[in-house]
Amino acid sequence: MKDKMDIIITGAIVGILSVLLVKFGNPVNMGICIACFIRDTAGAVGMHRAEVVQYIRPEIIGIVIGAFLMAFFKKEFDSRAGSSPFIRFILGFIVMIGALMFLGCPLRMVLRLGGGDLNAITGLLGFAVGIFVGIQFLNKGFSLKRNYKTTNVEGYLFPVVNVGLFVLLIAAPTFIFFSKKGPGSLHAPIYMSLIAGLIVGALAQKTRLCMVGGIRDLIMFKDTYLLSGFIAIFVVTLIGNLIIGKFKLGFVDQVVAHNDALWNFTGMVLVGWASVLLGGCPLRQLILSAEGNIDSVMSVLGMFVGAAFVHNFGLASSAKGPTLNGKVAVILGLIVVLLISYLNREKHIEVKVKGDVKVGSN
Repeated sequence: MKDKMDIIITGAIVGILSVLLVKFGNPVNMGICIACFIRDTAGAVGMHRAEVVQYIRPEIIGIVIGAFLMAFFKKEFDSRAGSSPFIRFILGFIVMIGALMFLGCPLRMVLRLGGGDLNAITGLLGFAVGIFVGIQFLNKGFSLKRNYKTTNVEGYLFPVVNVGLFVLLIAAPTFIFFSKKGPGSLHAPIYMSLIAGLIVGALAQKTRLCMVGGIRDLIMFKDTYLLSGFIAIFVVTLIGNLIIGKFKLGFVDQVVAHNDALWNFTGMVLVGWASVLLGGCPLRQLILSAEGNIDSVMSVLGMFVGAAFVHNFGLASSAKGPTLNGKVAVILGLIVVLLISYLNREKHIEVKVKGDVKVGSN
């Protein structure tokens, strides 16, 4: 019971911080959005040139550093790698295609619900369907194989890179891009965003907060521990938005959102399915990366490259709705995830040893 109370308190704090970040400058229903903030950061360092979504988001930096410090002092930092890194890169890339079709990660989906955006309901349904499909392949033996111990130096590099990004944000050299309009121009004060990220990262590391894990564990084990954290985020965000006057119930004219139900649903099917195969949602991948999991770093790098690709090739949705290119990309993404799911099942084979037949797995 104490453990569940810990994650409920964590969810409540994440909800409060998300509302405060919106109150002090972040876009509505975007107090914290891993997909959106990775996209903005990718744009800021020139990976894409969509001028309305370019800003090094301190929240991402804070989440990584907060999780790293928590893991380090709890002696849970463990640098490991080698579990199908390129497949994980591809899956991270695909997660971003689905997220930017929907216009948000699983965390923002909950924040959108708490702000009254009913389009997030279809996103949530698609997300759950994607997780359910992914679970069927887990039950059939899907595996990206084990990882292996590496030097701690390799594990430290990801937090160090994020410190470097913070230096670039503060120094603001001419080769870093900052949006003058659009969502990228809307942000809370830098140090408020950084502190919020530090708190979220530390608490998410401590409690293993993960939306994908919450629905997965509910379906597979009838366990509501992880899901209770996101229920707390929803409840607190709902109350907070009502208090600050940012609650708007409906499907139309929502901020950084569209009301095409089919593609909101399908985009989040892709996010849910690919995230199950990765072992966690985008937030969880950041936390694992901070703990020294280099395979999760590859997933996060895939998200960065995916965000750049989505904007460079016109795949991202907007308030006007999804693009044709985006729809094609989501369909192709589903096909690729299906192939990855099928081809990475553990196949039981018969191995002959000295005349006897043994059952093993390749």
